[in-house]
Amino acid sequence: MRTSSTERIEKLTTAGLWGHRTLHGLLAQQVLDHPDTLAVADQPDKLALTGSHPARVSFQTLDIASDALAVQLLERGIGPDSRVMVQLPNIAELVVCFFAISKLGAIISPLPVQYGSFEIDALGRVFRPDLFIGCRSFKGQDIGQRARDALSATPFADIHSDLRCLEIVRPAHAAEKLNSLDRAVVDDANHIITVCWTSGTTGTPKGVPRSHNMWMATAQSVSEASGYQSGERLLNPFPLVNMAAIGGFLYAAASLGCSLVLHHPLDPQGYLAQLQQEQIQFTIAPPALLNQLAHRPELWSAFDFSALRAIGSGSAPLSPEMIQIFEQTYNKPIVNFYGSNEGISLYSTPDTTPSVLLRASCFPRFGEPNLPWQGYTQTASRSQLIDPDSGQIITRPGIPGELCIDGPTVFDGYVGIDNADLFTQSGYFRTGDLVEICGESAQYYRIVGRCKDIINRGGMKISPSELDTLLELHPGVAEAAVCGYPDPILGERVCACIVNAPNQPRVSLASLCAFLTEQGVATFKLPERLRHLDTLPRNPMNKVIRSELQIVANTQEEPAP
Repeated sequence: MRTSSTERIEKLTTAGLWGHRTLHGLLAQQVLDHPDTLAVADQPDKLALTGSHPARVSFQTLDIASDALAVQLLERGIGPDSRVMVQLPNIAELVVCFFAISKLGAIISPLPVQYGSFEIDALGRVFRPDLFIGCRSFKGQDIGQRARDALSATPFADIHSDLRCLEIVRPAHAAEKLNSLDRAVVDDANHIITVCWTSGTTGTPKGVPRSHNMWMATAQSVSEASGYQSGERLLNPFPLVNMAAIGGFLYAAASLGCSLVLHHPLDPQGYLAQLQQEQIQFTIAPPALLNQLAHRPELWSAFDFSALRAIGSGSAPLSPEMIQIFEQTYNKPIVNFYGSNEGISLYSTPDTTPSVLLRASCFPRFGEPNLPWQGYTQTASRSQLIDPDSGQIITRPGIPGELCIDGPTVFDGYVGIDNADLFTQSGYFRTGDLVEICGESAQYYRIVGRCKDIINRGGMKISPSELDTLLELHPGVAEAAVCGYPDPILGERVCACIVNAPNQPRVSLASLCAFLTEQGVATFKLPERLRHLDTLPRNPMNKVIRSELQIVANTQEEPAP
């Protein structure tokens, strides 16, 4: 399956931005160069999570295991362009699946373990899998039953009982069987290797097909931002179902011969222990965990993080105070990532954005001429802002517009839906993200929010993400997110949804408004309704689902304190 046109392939290949490397090709190179280097390591509590023992796999063993799995899948009728849906936590077997399916020239669609039969049924009708790979035991639950219920006509294979996934003996005639496949498909770097799914914050997730070349471009951009070096040890706590984990860790580690240490679901104590025990040099962490570590120095000092070179984060605006504590007190640089399955791949580092205030929510305008950026991402990327209503290009600072991007990381369109309005006439992908140009030399983009998330209060546009970040600075607030609710006069007003900080007095609407006023926030942006929640609704990618907040804002009455 190819989605890229011949013209696009020729253009990006000629420019040196796409090449001929596949995921299994990267593994073959590491087997030649570093056969005994650790390739993948499970987290210590894997047995309690899945009923299977933790594994530590070298590149050579990973090659043998993926050969063994590929032969088993071949015997089940899986080959070039077959579609395999996989629902597994971050375990070594999932990594083996990626390489085995790549060796077959098939397509893998990895699902978050949180998805139930409803989501599996909906996505299955779009993807039409030839096989579903799952597991019967995860945290004491038979999550495989969800797939069997939803996709009764699709063959199901349990990763631990039906498939021998971590074989250390290469099957007889494996090379002969695999080499008999159509190499024009299997070794095509423009072949679609994954169909991942959008976050689904505003509706049913959409399938995002991506080729090896698209993932390689993402990996190169993330490696540039993270400063990856050959042979480093990387800890990945994000599920291997999206851009951050697949592009930022799986492809990058295979490309550079790095050791990929797995963690999932996020357990802060276990995660911190792995950082120490595995002598991790780079990791990513959700903003909430970094905020907790910044404000609890005793927790940070309980571990030895001397090997840790830097930390990445993203998916929401970061706290400038958190960045300052990590860099000035803990001496650990923070890299802010802004990415998506569709191909957004921007980053903000201490080098590109020395100001912690800017780095918390701003990103260099890579690809823009006459700006000081250097490196792969600057050469490869192009971007522009357009007015969401008129389509006019915005070039002046301070005017929100929809971010549109182009380059080797960008996909070609969603699976099974009309993509007519997805790209501009000049070929830029319309991200749906609202940003504005900022900085003294207009060299940055500031994230404002989603085009559809913007609250329109009497004609005044309000960015929810801007208020989210400010509210979380309130000492009584652990988490915060705002949304709009209908108003017959103004159209919309602002509702603040918060999780109260532990051991703190219950926060009132008046105290929130007073706090925002102290920060210099305009009066028209102040929330006029407050909802206390135990947790904020989030999707598997940890992004707040504002549509669910809107339901709470409209239907749930705030009880008297």
